[in-house]
Amino acid sequence: MTTSAWERPWCASLDLARVGERVEVVGWVRRRRDLGGLVFVDLRDRSGLLQLVFEEAMVAEGERLSAEDVVRVSGTVRERAEGQANPKLASGAIEVKVEELNVLTAAETPPFVVEDRVNASEELRLTHRYLDLRRPEMTANLVLRHQVVAATRRYFDDMDFVEVETPILTRSTPEGARDFLVPSRIHKSSFYALPQSPQLFKQLLQVAGLGRYMQISRCFRDEDLRADRQPEFTQVDVEASFVTEEDIYTLVEGLFARIFPLVGIEPPATFPRLSYDEAMERFGSDRPDTRFGLELEELGPLCEGCGFRVLEEAAADGRVKGLVFPGGASLSRKQLDGLSEFVKPYGAAGVLWFKRIADGVASPAKKALGDDGVLRFLDAAGAEEGDVLLVVGGPESTVFAALGALRTHLAREHGLIPEDRHDFLWVTDFPLLEWDSGEERFHAMHHPFTAPTEDDTKLLESDPGAARARAYDVVMDGVELGGGSIRIHNPEVQRRMFAALGINKAEAEARFGFLLEAFRYGVPPHGGIALGLDRMLMLMAGRDSIRDVIAFPKTTSATCLMTRAPSEVDAHQMEELGLTTRS
Repeated sequence: MTTSAWERPWCASLDLARVGERVEVVGWVRRRRDLGGLVFVDLRDRSGLLQLVFEEAMVAEGERLSAEDVVRVSGTVRERAEGQANPKLASGAIEVKVEELNVLTAAETPPFVVEDRVNASEELRLTHRYLDLRRPEMTANLVLRHQVVAATRRYFDDMDFVEVETPILTRSTPEGARDFLVPSRIHKSSFYALPQSPQLFKQLLQVAGLGRYMQISRCFRDEDLRADRQPEFTQVDVEASFVTEEDIYTLVEGLFARIFPLVGIEPPATFPRLSYDEAMERFGSDRPDTRFGLELEELGPLCEGCGFRVLEEAAADGRVKGLVFPGGASLSRKQLDGLSEFVKPYGAAGVLWFKRIADGVASPAKKALGDDGVLRFLDAAGAEEGDVLLVVGGPESTVFAALGALRTHLAREHGLIPEDRHDFLWVTDFPLLEWDSGEERFHAMHHPFTAPTEDDTKLLESDPGAARARAYDVVMDGVELGGGSIRIHNPEVQRRMFAALGINKAEAEARFGFLLEAFRYGVPPHGGIALGLDRMLMLMAGRDSIRDVIAFPKTTSATCLMTRAPSEVDAHQMEELGLTTRS
Protein backbone atom coordinates (compact mmCIF):
# COMPACT_ATOMS: atom_id res chain seq x y z
CA MET A 1 0.00 0.00 0.00
CA THR A 2 1.39 3.39 -1.01
CA THR A 3 -0.52 6.59 -0.35
CA SER A 4 0.01 9.94 -2.03
CA ALA A 5 1.82 12.34 0.30
CA TRP A 6 -1.09 14.78 -0.04
CA GLU A 7 -3.69 12.14 0.87
CA ARG A 8 -1.75 10.60 3.75
CA PRO A 9 -3.29 11.54 7.14
CA TRP A 10 -1.42 13.42 9.86
CA CYS A 11 -0.89 11.38 13.02
CA ALA A 12 -3.17 13.49 15.21
CA SER A 13 -5.95 13.62 12.59
CA LEU A 14 -7.01 10.00 13.06
CA ASP A 15 -10.03 9.44 15.30
CA LEU A 16 -12.94 7.07 15.90
CA ALA A 17 -14.49 8.00 12.55
CA ARG A 18 -11.58 6.15 10.85
CA VAL A 19 -11.94 2.89 12.81
CA GLY A 20 -11.64 -0.11 10.48
CA GLU A 21 -9.77 1.82 7.78
CA ARG A 22 -6.36 0.78 6.55
CA VAL A 23 -4.06 3.81 6.59
CA GLU A 24 -0.48 4.76 5.88
CA VAL A 25 1.27 7.13 8.28
CA VAL A 26 4.79 8.51 8.52
CA GLY A 27 6.82 10.22 11.19
CA TRP A 28 9.46 9.93 13.90
CA VAL A 29 9.54 7.37 16.68
CA ARG A 30 9.05 9.24 19.92
CA ARG A 31 9.07 6.30 22.34
CA ARG A 32 8.91 2.48 22.34
CA ARG A 33 7.38 0.38 25.10
CA ASP A 34 8.00 -3.40 25.12
CA LEU A 35 5.39 -5.34 27.09
CA GLY A 36 6.41 -8.88 26.21
CA GLY A 37 4.71 -10.15 23.08
CA LEU A 38 3.39 -6.64 22.49
CA VAL A 39 5.18 -3.43 21.47
CA PHE A 40 3.68 0.07 21.64
CA VAL A 41 5.31 2.91 19.71
CA ASP A 42 4.38 6.59 19.85
CA LEU A 43 4.75 8.05 16.38
CA ARG A 44 5.22 11.82 16.10
CA ASP A 45 4.74 14.25 13.26
CA ARG A 46 3.98 17.97 13.10
CA SER A 47 0.38 17.45 14.18
CA GLY A 48 1.06 15.40 17.32
CA LEU A 49 1.23 11.77 18.41
CA LEU A 50 -0.29 8.48 17.29
CA GLN A 51 -0.05 5.14 19.12
CA LEU A 52 1.13 2.21 17.02
CA VAL A 53 0.68 -1.42 18.15
CA PHE A 54 2.98 -4.21 17.00
CA GLU A 55 1.43 -7.64 17.63
CA GLU A 56 2.10 -11.25 16.67
CA ALA A 57 4.47 -11.46 13.68
CA MET A 58 5.17 -7.72 13.80
CA VAL A 59 6.55 -7.71 17.37
CA ALA A 60 10.14 -8.30 16.25
CA GLU A 61 9.83 -5.44 13.78
CA GLY A 62 8.70 -3.10 16.52
CA GLU A 63 11.47 -4.17 18.89
CA ARG A 64 14.18 -2.90 16.54
CA LEU A 65 12.94 0.67 16.51
CA SER A 66 14.79 3.45 18.34
CA ALA A 67 13.89 7.00 19.28
CA GLU A 68 13.87 9.41 16.30
CA ASP A 69 13.91 6.68 13.64
CA VAL A 70 11.94 7.85 10.59
CA VAL A 71 9.34 5.27 9.56
CA ARG A 72 6.44 4.62 7.22
CA VAL A 73 3.74 2.39 8.61
CA SER A 74 0.64 0.76 7.14
CA GLY A 75 -2.04 -0.69 9.37
CA THR A 76 -5.62 -0.68 10.52
CA VAL A 77 -7.21 1.93 12.75
CA ARG A 78 -8.94 0.47 15.77
CA GLU A 79 -10.48 1.75 18.99
CA ARG A 80 -8.28 1.47 22.05
CA ALA A 81 -9.20 -1.09 24.67
CA GLU A 82 -11.64 0.02 27.38
CA GLY A 83 -9.94 2.29 29.90
CA GLN A 84 -6.89 2.80 27.69
CA ALA A 85 -7.98 5.99 25.88
CA ASN A 86 -5.77 9.06 26.38
CA PRO A 87 -7.93 12.21 26.48
CA LYS A 88 -4.79 14.41 26.36
CA LEU A 89 -4.12 13.35 22.76
CA ALA A 90 -6.19 14.29 19.73
CA SER A 91 -5.79 10.69 18.53
CA GLY A 92 -6.07 9.28 22.04
CA ALA A 93 -9.21 7.23 21.41
CA ILE A 94 -7.64 5.06 18.70
CA GLU A 95 -4.47 3.23 17.75
CA VAL A 96 -3.08 1.70 14.58
CA LYS A 97 -2.37 -2.03 14.43
CA VAL A 98 0.81 -2.19 12.34
CA GLU A 99 0.78 -4.57 9.39
CA GLU A 100 3.73 -3.21 7.45
CA LEU A 101 6.80 -1.25 8.60
CA ASN A 102 9.42 0.51 6.52
CA VAL A 103 12.32 2.16 8.38
CA LEU A 104 13.22 5.05 6.10
CA THR A 105 16.11 6.35 8.24
CA ALA A 106 17.68 4.91 11.39
CA ALA A 107 18.61 7.67 13.85
CA GLU A 108 21.56 7.93 16.18
CA THR A 109 20.91 8.76 19.83
CA PRO A 110 20.19 12.54 19.89
CA PRO A 111 22.19 14.84 22.18
CA PHE A 112 19.03 15.55 24.22
CA VAL A 113 15.62 13.98 24.57
CA VAL A 114 13.14 15.44 22.10
CA GLU A 115 10.43 16.28 24.63
CA ASP A 116 8.74 19.47 25.83
CA ARG A 117 10.17 18.91 29.29
CA VAL A 118 13.82 19.12 28.38
CA ASN A 119 16.76 19.74 30.71
CA ALA A 120 19.19 20.59 27.93
CA SER A 121 20.72 24.06 27.93
CA GLU A 122 19.54 26.62 25.40
CA GLU A 123 23.07 26.59 23.94
CA LEU A 124 22.83 22.86 23.21
CA ARG A 125 19.31 23.22 21.82
CA LEU A 126 20.34 26.08 19.52
CA THR A 127 23.35 24.08 18.30
CA HIS A 128 20.94 21.30 17.27
CA ARG A 129 17.99 23.58 16.48
CA TYR A 130 16.48 21.08 14.02
CA LEU A 131 16.00 18.69 16.94
CA ASP A 132 14.73 21.43 19.23
CA LEU A 133 12.07 22.31 16.65
CA ARG A 134 10.78 18.72 16.73
CA ARG A 135 9.59 19.29 20.28
CA PRO A 136 5.79 19.74 20.16
CA GLU A 137 5.77 23.15 21.87
CA MET A 138 8.34 24.50 19.44
CA THR A 139 6.53 23.04 16.45
CA ALA A 140 3.35 24.67 17.73
CA ASN A 141 5.12 28.05 17.84
CA LEU A 142 6.04 27.79 14.16
CA VAL A 143 2.51 26.71 13.23
CA LEU A 144 1.14 29.67 15.20
CA ARG A 145 3.53 31.97 13.34
CA HIS A 146 2.17 30.69 10.03
CA GLN A 147 -1.43 31.14 11.18
CA VAL A 148 -0.81 34.71 12.35
CA VAL A 149 0.98 35.68 9.12
CA ALA A 150 -1.78 34.12 7.01
CA ALA A 151 -4.52 35.86 9.01
CA THR A 152 -2.63 39.16 8.80
CA ARG A 153 -2.36 38.97 5.04
CA ARG A 154 -6.06 38.11 4.74
CA TYR A 155 -7.00 41.06 6.96
CA PHE A 156 -5.02 43.61 4.99
CA ASP A 157 -6.29 42.16 1.73
CA ASP A 158 -9.83 42.67 3.04
CA MET A 159 -8.86 46.29 3.80
CA ASP A 160 -7.65 46.82 0.19
CA PHE A 161 -3.95 46.95 1.03
CA VAL A 162 -1.36 45.74 -1.49
CA GLU A 163 1.69 43.78 -0.32
CA VAL A 164 4.87 45.08 -1.97
CA GLU A 165 8.38 43.70 -1.48
CA THR A 166 11.01 46.38 -0.92
CA PRO A 167 14.79 46.02 -1.47
CA ILE A 168 17.03 44.15 0.92
CA LEU A 169 20.19 45.66 -0.61
CA THR A 170 19.84 49.42 -0.25
CA ARG A 171 21.92 52.44 0.76
CA SER A 172 23.03 53.34 4.24
CA THR A 173 21.04 56.14 5.86
CA PRO A 174 22.32 55.96 9.46
CA GLU A 175 19.60 56.94 11.88
CA GLY A 176 19.18 55.07 15.15
CA ALA A 177 20.80 51.64 15.23
CA ARG A 178 23.91 50.72 13.25
CA ASP A 179 23.46 49.34 9.73
CA PHE A 180 24.67 45.96 8.56
CA LEU A 181 26.88 46.73 5.56
CA VAL A 182 27.41 44.55 2.46
CA PRO A 183 30.49 45.30 0.33
CA SER A 184 30.01 45.59 -3.43
CA ARG A 185 32.30 43.50 -5.64
CA ILE A 186 31.53 45.62 -8.71
CA HIS A 187 31.76 49.02 -7.04
CA LYS A 188 34.92 48.78 -4.97
CA SER A 189 34.94 50.71 -1.68
CA SER A 190 31.15 51.08 -1.83
CA PHE A 191 28.64 49.28 0.33
CA TYR A 192 25.01 48.32 0.37
CA ALA A 193 23.18 48.38 3.69
CA LEU A 194 20.57 45.92 4.88
CA PRO A 195 17.37 47.82 5.74
CA GLN A 196 16.65 48.67 9.36
CA SER A 197 13.08 49.06 8.10
CA PRO A 198 11.45 49.79 4.72
CA GLN A 199 10.68 53.34 5.94
CA LEU A 200 11.83 55.35 2.93
CA PHE A 201 10.49 52.87 0.39
CA LYS A 202 7.04 52.69 1.94
CA GLN A 203 6.84 56.48 1.86
CA LEU A 204 7.90 56.43 -1.80
CA LEU A 205 5.09 53.98 -2.49
CA GLN A 206 2.68 56.63 -1.20
CA VAL A 207 4.22 59.15 -3.58
CA ALA A 208 3.72 56.52 -6.29
CA GLY A 209 0.00 56.55 -5.54
CA LEU A 210 -0.31 53.02 -4.16
CA GLY A 211 -2.42 54.39 -1.32
CA ARG A 212 -2.36 51.36 0.99
CA TYR A 213 0.80 49.29 1.38
CA MET A 214 1.73 46.45 3.70
CA GLN A 215 4.55 43.94 3.87
CA ILE A 216 5.71 41.11 6.08
CA SER A 217 9.20 42.57 5.95
CA ARG A 218 12.61 41.40 7.07
CA CYS A 219 14.63 44.07 8.90
CA PHE A 220 18.21 44.20 10.15
CA ARG A 221 19.79 46.20 12.96
CA ASP A 222 23.30 45.88 14.32
CA GLU A 223 22.49 46.56 17.97
CA ASP A 224 23.08 44.95 21.35
CA LEU A 225 20.69 42.06 21.83
CA ARG A 226 18.29 41.00 24.59
CA ALA A 227 15.35 38.63 24.97
CA ASP A 228 13.10 40.63 22.64
CA ARG A 229 15.73 41.66 20.07
CA GLN A 230 17.45 39.89 17.17
CA PRO A 231 19.83 41.25 14.51
CA GLU A 232 17.29 40.15 11.88
CA PHE A 233 13.61 40.33 12.67
CA THR A 234 10.20 40.57 11.02
CA GLN A 235 7.79 43.49 10.90
CA VAL A 236 4.21 43.81 9.81
CA ASP A 237 4.91 47.03 7.93
CA VAL A 238 2.01 49.34 7.04
CA GLU A 239 1.67 52.72 5.31
CA ALA A 240 -1.38 54.49 3.90
CA SER A 241 -2.25 57.83 2.32
CA PHE A 242 -4.81 60.39 3.49
CA VAL A 243 -5.01 58.92 7.01
CA THR A 244 -5.03 60.31 10.53
CA GLU A 245 -3.93 58.80 13.81
CA GLU A 246 -7.50 57.62 14.39
CA ASP A 247 -7.44 55.66 11.14
CA ILE A 248 -4.25 53.85 12.20
CA TYR A 249 -5.66 53.08 15.64
CA THR A 250 -8.79 51.55 14.13
CA LEU A 251 -6.76 49.57 11.58
CA VAL A 252 -4.48 47.99 14.18
CA GLU A 253 -7.29 47.29 16.64
CA GLY A 254 -9.09 45.48 13.81
CA LEU A 255 -6.00 43.41 13.03
CA PHE A 256 -5.56 42.42 16.68
CA ALA A 257 -9.23 41.39 16.82
CA ARG A 258 -8.38 38.91 14.05
CA ILE A 259 -5.11 37.43 15.26
CA PHE A 260 -5.12 37.39 19.07
CA PRO A 261 -8.26 35.19 19.33
CA LEU A 262 -6.17 32.46 17.63
CA VAL A 263 -4.70 31.88 21.12
CA GLY A 264 -7.82 32.70 23.12
CA ILE A 265 -6.96 36.35 23.82
CA GLU A 266 -9.81 38.80 23.14
CA PRO A 267 -8.57 42.39 22.86
CA PRO A 268 -11.01 45.22 23.61
CA ALA A 269 -12.73 46.81 20.62
CA THR A 270 -10.85 50.06 21.30
CA PHE A 271 -7.68 50.39 23.33
CA PRO A 272 -7.19 52.87 26.19
CA ARG A 273 -4.80 55.74 25.44
CA LEU A 274 -2.09 57.36 27.51
CA SER A 275 0.01 60.32 26.54
CA TYR A 276 3.76 59.82 26.74
CA ASP A 277 3.96 62.28 29.63
CA GLU A 278 1.22 60.51 31.60
CA ALA A 279 2.76 57.10 30.99
CA MET A 280 6.14 58.29 32.26
CA GLU A 281 4.74 60.11 35.30
CA ARG A 282 2.51 57.21 36.38
CA PHE A 283 4.60 54.20 35.37
CA GLY A 284 8.12 55.42 34.59
CA SER A 285 7.93 53.81 31.15
CA ASP A 286 6.64 54.61 27.69
CA ARG A 287 5.55 50.96 27.40
CA PRO A 288 3.81 50.53 30.76
CA ASP A 289 2.40 47.28 32.07
CA THR A 290 -0.98 48.37 33.45
CA ARG A 291 -2.09 44.96 34.74
CA PHE A 292 -1.01 45.87 38.28
CA GLY A 293 -0.72 48.98 40.43
CA LEU A 294 2.49 50.28 42.01
CA GLU A 295 2.04 53.61 40.24
CA LEU A 296 4.60 56.34 40.81
CA GLU A 297 3.87 59.17 43.25
CA GLU A 298 5.22 62.73 43.02
CA LEU A 299 7.21 63.65 46.12
CA GLY A 300 9.29 66.60 44.94
CA PRO A 301 7.28 69.34 46.72
CA LEU A 302 7.81 67.59 50.08
CA CYS A 303 11.58 67.65 49.70
CA GLU A 304 12.13 71.41 49.67
CA GLY A 305 13.42 72.39 53.10
CA CYS A 306 12.62 68.94 54.53
CA GLY A 307 15.93 68.73 56.41
CA PHE A 308 17.29 65.67 54.59
CA ARG A 309 20.03 66.93 52.31
CA VAL A 310 19.92 64.02 49.83
CA LEU A 311 16.24 64.64 49.09
CA GLU A 312 16.62 68.42 49.00
CA GLU A 313 19.45 68.26 46.45
CA ALA A 314 17.69 65.65 44.32
CA ALA A 315 14.52 67.74 44.14
CA ALA A 316 16.43 70.94 43.41
CA ASP A 317 18.41 69.46 40.52
CA GLY A 318 15.93 66.86 39.24
CA ARG A 319 12.95 64.82 40.35
CA VAL A 320 11.94 62.77 43.40
CA LYS A 321 9.27 60.12 42.97
CA GLY A 322 8.33 56.94 44.76
CA LEU A 323 6.04 53.94 44.74
CA VAL A 324 4.17 52.19 47.53
CA PHE A 325 4.69 48.44 47.80
CA PRO A 326 1.73 47.04 49.78
CA GLY A 327 2.85 44.76 52.59
CA GLY A 328 6.44 45.70 51.91
CA ALA A 329 7.16 46.70 55.49
CA SER A 330 8.01 43.03 56.03
CA LEU A 331 10.98 43.30 53.68
CA SER A 332 14.26 42.82 55.52
CA ARG A 333 17.13 45.30 55.47
CA LYS A 334 19.00 42.89 53.21
CA GLN A 335 16.09 42.78 50.75
CA LEU A 336 15.82 46.58 50.76
CA ASP A 337 19.56 46.88 50.15
CA GLY A 338 19.05 44.50 47.23
CA LEU A 339 16.53 46.92 45.71
CA SER A 340 19.13 49.68 45.92
CA GLU A 341 21.55 47.48 44.02
CA PHE A 342 18.82 46.70 41.48
CA VAL A 343 18.34 50.36 40.48
CA LYS A 344 22.03 51.25 40.20
CA PRO A 345 22.42 50.02 36.59
CA TYR A 346 19.72 52.57 35.68
CA GLY A 347 21.86 55.40 37.02
CA ALA A 348 20.21 55.81 40.42
CA ALA A 349 22.31 56.08 43.59
CA GLY A 350 19.94 53.75 45.41
CA VAL A 351 16.49 53.47 46.96
CA LEU A 352 15.43 55.41 50.06
CA TRP A 353 12.69 53.60 51.97
CA PHE A 354 9.97 54.64 54.42
CA LYS A 355 7.98 52.04 56.39
CA ARG A 356 4.68 52.46 58.20
CA ILE A 357 4.66 49.82 60.92
CA ALA A 358 2.40 48.99 63.87
CA ASP A 359 4.43 50.93 66.42
CA GLY A 360 5.29 53.92 64.24
CA VAL A 361 7.55 54.53 61.28
CA ALA A 362 11.02 53.49 60.11
CA SER A 363 13.42 54.94 57.58
CA PRO A 364 17.12 55.70 57.16
CA ALA A 365 15.96 59.34 56.88
CA LYS A 366 14.08 59.27 60.21
CA LYS A 367 16.86 61.00 62.17
CA ALA A 368 16.83 63.98 59.79
CA LEU A 369 13.09 64.11 59.12
CA GLY A 370 11.69 62.99 62.45
CA ASP A 371 8.56 60.85 62.77
CA ASP A 372 6.33 63.64 61.47
CA GLY A 373 8.54 64.16 58.42
CA VAL A 374 8.53 60.46 57.57
CA LEU A 375 4.73 60.39 58.03
CA ARG A 376 4.34 63.29 55.59
CA PHE A 377 6.02 61.25 52.86
CA LEU A 378 4.01 58.14 53.69
CA ASP A 379 0.73 60.07 53.78
CA ALA A 380 1.45 61.88 50.52
CA ALA A 381 2.06 58.55 48.79
CA GLY A 382 -0.99 56.86 50.34
CA ALA A 383 1.02 54.24 52.23
CA GLU A 384 -0.92 52.31 54.85
CA GLU A 385 0.23 50.26 57.82
CA GLY A 386 2.46 47.42 56.66
CA ASP A 387 3.46 49.19 53.46
CA VAL A 388 6.84 50.48 52.36
CA LEU A 389 7.43 53.58 50.25
CA LEU A 390 10.40 53.25 47.88
CA VAL A 391 11.87 56.57 46.74
CA VAL A 392 14.36 57.48 44.01
CA GLY A 393 15.74 60.95 43.28
CA GLY A 394 17.95 62.37 40.55
CA PRO A 395 17.71 63.46 36.91
CA GLU A 396 14.25 62.88 35.51
CA SER A 397 15.32 60.22 33.02
CA THR A 398 17.13 58.31 35.76
CA VAL A 399 14.17 58.44 38.16
CA PHE A 400 11.76 57.20 35.50
CA ALA A 401 14.08 54.42 34.31
CA ALA A 402 14.88 53.18 37.83
CA LEU A 403 11.34 53.26 39.23
CA GLY A 404 9.83 51.93 36.00
CA ALA A 405 12.11 48.91 36.15
CA LEU A 406 11.66 48.55 39.92
CA ARG A 407 7.84 48.39 39.76
CA THR A 408 8.01 45.65 37.14
CA HIS A 409 10.65 43.74 39.11
CA LEU A 410 8.57 43.84 42.29
CA ALA A 411 5.43 42.76 40.47
CA ARG A 412 7.19 39.74 38.94
CA GLU A 413 9.03 38.74 42.09
CA HIS A 414 5.94 38.94 44.28
CA GLY A 415 3.32 37.54 41.91
CA LEU A 416 1.34 40.76 41.38
CA ILE A 417 0.75 40.22 37.65
CA PRO A 418 -2.53 38.39 36.87
CA GLU A 419 -1.79 35.39 34.63
CA ASP A 420 -5.16 35.51 32.84
CA ARG A 421 -5.23 39.24 32.08
CA HIS A 422 -3.85 41.07 29.06
CA ASP A 423 -3.85 44.85 28.71
CA PHE A 424 -3.61 46.67 25.38
CA LEU A 425 -3.11 50.42 25.10
CA TRP A 426 -1.88 53.23 22.88
CA VAL A 427 0.85 55.60 24.01
CA THR A 428 0.57 58.89 22.13
CA ASP A 429 2.05 62.40 21.88
CA PHE A 430 5.69 61.40 22.07
CA PRO A 431 8.38 64.07 22.12
CA LEU A 432 9.41 64.90 18.57
CA LEU A 433 13.11 65.21 19.47
CA GLU A 434 15.45 64.08 22.24
CA TRP A 435 18.63 65.87 23.30
CA ASP A 436 21.97 64.07 23.02
CA SER A 437 24.19 65.71 25.64
CA GLY A 438 27.28 63.95 24.29
CA GLU A 439 26.86 65.27 20.76
CA GLU A 440 25.10 68.44 21.97
CA ARG A 441 22.38 68.13 19.38
CA PHE A 442 18.85 66.84 18.96
CA HIS A 443 17.99 63.44 17.52
CA ALA A 444 14.62 62.38 16.15
CA MET A 445 12.76 60.33 18.75
CA HIS A 446 11.19 58.25 15.96
CA HIS A 447 12.76 59.30 12.63
CA PRO A 448 13.29 62.64 10.85
CA PHE A 449 10.12 62.28 8.76
CA THR A 450 7.75 62.17 11.75
CA ALA A 451 5.36 65.12 11.72
CA PRO A 452 5.11 67.47 14.70
CA THR A 453 1.65 68.15 16.03
CA GLU A 454 -0.04 71.06 14.32
CA ASP A 455 0.13 73.20 17.46
CA ASP A 456 3.82 72.44 18.04
CA THR A 457 5.14 73.05 14.54
CA LYS A 458 5.82 76.64 15.59
CA LEU A 459 8.27 75.34 18.25
CA LEU A 460 10.73 73.86 15.74
CA GLU A 461 12.88 76.99 15.93
CA SER A 462 11.98 78.53 19.31
CA ASP A 463 11.84 75.42 21.55
CA PRO A 464 12.33 72.20 19.56
CA GLY A 465 12.73 70.04 22.66
CA ALA A 466 9.17 70.89 23.71
CA ALA A 467 7.57 69.86 20.39
CA ARG A 468 5.27 66.86 20.42
CA ALA A 469 5.14 64.34 17.58
CA ARG A 470 2.20 62.78 15.78
CA ALA A 471 3.66 59.46 16.88
CA TYR A 472 2.14 56.48 18.65
CA ASP A 473 3.07 53.08 20.06
CA VAL A 474 0.82 50.10 20.67
CA VAL A 475 1.67 48.26 23.90
CA MET A 476 0.59 44.93 25.37
CA ASP A 477 1.47 43.78 28.89
CA GLY A 478 4.42 46.14 29.12
CA VAL A 479 5.86 45.18 25.72
CA GLU A 480 5.95 47.59 22.80
CA LEU A 481 4.39 45.71 19.90
CA GLY A 482 4.82 48.47 17.35
CA GLY A 483 5.22 52.13 16.66
CA GLY A 484 4.47 54.60 13.92
CA SER A 485 3.57 58.14 13.06
CA ILE A 486 1.93 60.50 10.65
CA ARG A 487 4.71 61.67 8.32
CA ILE A 488 5.78 65.10 7.18
CA HIS A 489 4.47 65.77 3.67
CA ASN A 490 5.08 69.53 3.55
CA PRO A 491 8.56 70.26 2.12
CA GLU A 492 8.92 73.45 4.19
CA VAL A 493 8.13 71.64 7.44
CA GLN A 494 10.61 68.93 6.43
CA ARG A 495 13.30 71.59 5.88
CA ARG A 496 12.61 73.05 9.32
CA MET A 497 12.74 69.56 10.87
CA PHE A 498 16.16 68.94 9.33
CA ALA A 499 17.34 72.31 10.65
CA ALA A 500 16.21 71.41 14.18
CA LEU A 501 18.23 68.20 13.86
CA GLY A 502 21.31 70.08 12.69
CA ILE A 503 21.08 68.55 9.21
CA ASN A 504 22.03 71.14 6.58
CA LYS A 505 20.81 71.13 2.98
CA ALA A 506 23.89 69.35 1.65
CA GLU A 507 23.72 66.60 4.27
CA ALA A 508 19.99 66.15 3.74
CA GLU A 509 20.56 65.80 0.01
CA ALA A 510 23.39 63.30 0.53
CA ARG A 511 21.38 61.11 2.93
CA PHE A 512 17.82 61.42 1.70
CA GLY A 513 18.09 63.08 -1.71
CA PHE A 514 16.05 60.50 -3.61
CA LEU A 515 13.15 60.87 -1.15
CA LEU A 516 13.27 64.66 -1.17
CA GLU A 517 13.36 64.61 -4.96
CA ALA A 518 10.24 62.44 -5.02
CA PHE A 519 8.48 64.81 -2.63
CA ARG A 520 8.77 67.59 -5.26
CA TYR A 521 6.22 65.86 -7.47
CA GLY A 522 3.16 65.75 -5.26
CA VAL A 523 3.21 63.77 -2.02
CA PRO A 524 -0.05 62.91 -0.24
CA PRO A 525 -0.46 63.16 3.54
CA HIS A 526 0.41 59.71 4.82
CA GLY A 527 1.26 57.69 7.89
CA GLY A 528 1.72 54.17 9.12
CA ILE A 529 3.03 51.77 11.69
CA ALA A 530 5.47 48.87 12.00
CA LEU A 531 4.40 45.98 14.24
CA GLY A 532 6.99 43.58 15.63
CA LEU A 533 5.76 40.17 14.49
CA ASP A 534 8.25 38.29 16.67
CA ARG A 535 7.25 40.19 19.82
CA MET A 536 3.55 39.66 19.13
CA LEU A 537 4.12 35.94 18.69
CA MET A 538 6.24 35.79 21.84
CA LEU A 539 3.32 37.11 23.90
CA MET A 540 0.73 35.04 22.06
CA ALA A 541 2.72 31.86 22.67
CA GLY A 542 3.33 32.78 26.32
CA ARG A 543 7.11 32.77 25.91
CA ASP A 544 9.78 34.95 27.53
CA SER A 545 12.05 35.28 24.49
CA ILE A 546 11.48 35.91 20.80
CA ARG A 547 14.08 33.20 20.12
CA ASP A 548 11.34 30.67 20.89
CA VAL A 549 9.14 31.86 18.01
CA ILE A 550 11.89 32.23 15.38
CA ALA A 551 12.95 29.09 13.53
CA PHE A 552 16.69 29.76 13.49
CA PRO A 553 17.55 32.64 15.86
CA LYS A 554 20.85 34.15 16.89
CA THR A 555 22.20 34.14 20.44
CA THR A 556 22.59 37.30 22.54
CA SER A 557 26.11 37.57 21.08
CA ALA A 558 24.60 37.62 17.55
CA THR A 559 25.93 34.19 16.59
CA CYS A 560 24.22 31.14 15.10
CA LEU A 561 25.47 28.14 17.04
CA MET A 562 24.09 25.72 14.45
CA THR A 563 25.77 27.17 11.32
CA ARG A 564 28.59 28.87 13.25
CA ALA A 565 27.85 32.24 11.67
CA PRO A 566 29.38 34.74 11.42
CA SER A 567 32.48 33.11 10.00
CA GLU A 568 35.66 34.06 8.18
CA VAL A 569 35.70 33.94 4.39
CA ASP A 570 38.56 32.83 2.20
CA ALA A 571 41.25 35.16 0.90
CA HIS A 572 39.96 35.01 -2.69
CA GLN A 573 36.56 36.37 -1.68
CA MET A 574 38.21 39.18 0.27
CA GLU A 575 40.43 40.03 -2.71
CA GLU A 576 37.42 40.18 -5.05
CA LEU A 577 35.74 42.66 -2.72
CA GLY A 578 38.88 44.75 -2.31
CA LEU A 579 38.84 44.21 1.45
CA THR A 580 41.49 43.43 4.03
CA THR A 581 41.12 42.74 7.73
CA ARG A 582 43.01 44.05 10.71
CA SER A 583 43.77 41.70 13.59
